[in-house]
Amino acid sequence: MKVVSLLSLSSPVACSSSMHCLPRRFPLIRCFSTFSTLKLSNPARNPVVDWISANDGVARSLPIFTGGISLVAVLLNRAFSGIAPVADASSSQSRADILVLSLAVTNLLTGLVWLSIQPKYISPVSPDAIECRLINSSLPEAAVLELLWAWESLSTATCCRSFVVVYHEDCLLQIGSAARSVSGDVVTVDVPKLINGSLYRGVIKSEKQSYLANLSLYPGKTELPFFPANTQAVILQPLGGQGILIIGGDTIRGFTTSDQAWVTLIADKLNATLSS
Repeated sequence: MKVVSLLSLSSPVACSSSMHCLPRRFPLIRCFSTFSTLKLSNPARNPVVDWISANDGVARSLPIFTGGISLVAVLLNRAFSGIAPVADASSSQSRADILVLSLAVTNLLTGLVWLSIQPKYISPVSPDAIECRLINSSLPEAAVLELLWAWESLSTATCCRSFVVVYHEDCLLQIGSAARSVSGDVVTVDVPKLINGSLYRGVIKSEKQSYLANLSLYPGKTELPFFPANTQAVILQPLGGQGILIIGGDTIRGFTTSDQAWVTLIADKLNATLSS
């Protein structure tokens, strides 16, 4: 059974003299291996986890209910069992009651803490930007297809909104959301300035991915003037020591661990294509 996926790319928005734009509709076809048998298995689901996710407020209140019921039960047992209301250290019942009361109060306090701590939902930010699609004119068609496939894949499956590829001290691709200049044009990548910056040199030297989960907290954001001013997160991925892949996202901490691992694999594939 052959599996074939067809990605259709939108029309270009901006061009520069050193770059060209693709036609209005540029089909991108990816063919995969032939499989004799395709077996799909559903991931195992935990009903407890599913229930807690669907009833977060109730789950956070459970310690309060448990502690309150336990506290009332101990007091009723003390009142109707005929035991003296004054605690007696020599009485095993009194010691058990004190222990249960301590556990009940602990449950009550735990429930109050759980209710007071609510997770903050981080929503995506609409980029204050202009859409661009700049492709280096010297690239062969196979490399163009590979780069556009990477962009389409990441922009569809992740929070990626900006995509820049710099290789051999040349900008091969700038696509997605870009900063707007005073005149209203696209702010293109200043490659010499970028490669002399600390972000680029740090990634190339370490040969490891750098993830700026909250870009506003990093002073190095000034080295990425071609990205929209309100870009929330950035991934800098080396391309075999010859270049760098820069991805901008619209959500703080929006790239998951799986996304970061996927970007690393895509970068390896792009490096193999560009170096051939």
